[in-house]
Amino acid sequence: MPITRIAIGTPGEASHPDALKAALAEFFSTLIFVFAGEGSGMAFNKLTNDGSTTPAGLVAASLAHAFGLFVGVSVAANISGGHVNPAVTFGAFIGGNISLLRGILYWIAQCLGSVVACLLLKFSTGGLLEMLYCFLDFNNSSLLLSSGVSVWNALVFEIVMTFGLVYTVYATAIDPKKGSLGIIAPIAIGFIVGANILAGGAFDGASMNPAVSFGPALVSWTWTHHWVYWVGPLIGGGIAGVIYDTIFIGQGTHEQLPSTDY
Repeated sequence: MPITRIAIGTPGEASHPDALKAALAEFFSTLIFVFAGEGSGMAFNKLTNDGSTTPAGLVAASLAHAFGLFVGVSVAANISGGHVNPAVTFGAFIGGNISLLRGILYWIAQCLGSVVACLLLKFSTGGLLEMLYCFLDFNNSSLLLSSGVSVWNALVFEIVMTFGLVYTVYATAIDPKKGSLGIIAPIAIGFIVGANILAGGAFDGASMNPAVSFGPALVSWTWTHHWVYWVGPLIGGGIAGVIYDTIFIGQGTHEQLPSTDY
């Protein structure tokens, strides 16, 4: 079981140069991803006079986030693994593929990257805070769920969508038997996020990423239903890590934790 391989890490790991470089890579990758994804939604809204909730707006958001995540994962893959998402990091931790201390560094870097991206968007767009929440109603930043969708509906959406994302990460990037499939991992990861946005974007915004939700929430100081965008992705990511690692990787083929180098 993956739970038996969970590792806390050593105190020196938090200050090890490799761990700090990996965290910095996560910071820049998340910044790039959030700036592109959120910025594209803001741009589309401006060009179409608040037309972000149209089908075309949803497709534009899907493509922008798919492309942005493809780049974000690619540029960090050789340094940090290209998580770009606290839920992916949590899923990797549950599967015994990253230590707790290193994971915390990733979380901090990812959230900071999202906040900085949103601050840059706020500055460069003249303070259009109401546009920082993508996919739904840009004119009412307190409205995160579409009409008729409860927080429990949104929670299930986030669990299922993030499960698909982290399962894809395991299959294409973490699994030691992936072989040449690892080459297309960033593409597959970007595609599943884009597809999930098309599926759930009109209902709850399709975050799948606590850092993506945290940056806009902090910068615009809007926390309505914010817990859903942490609890849902973490549950979905954790379940994906347990299932894939237990069934398809197993004890015999499991890679060693990065912390064994410290």
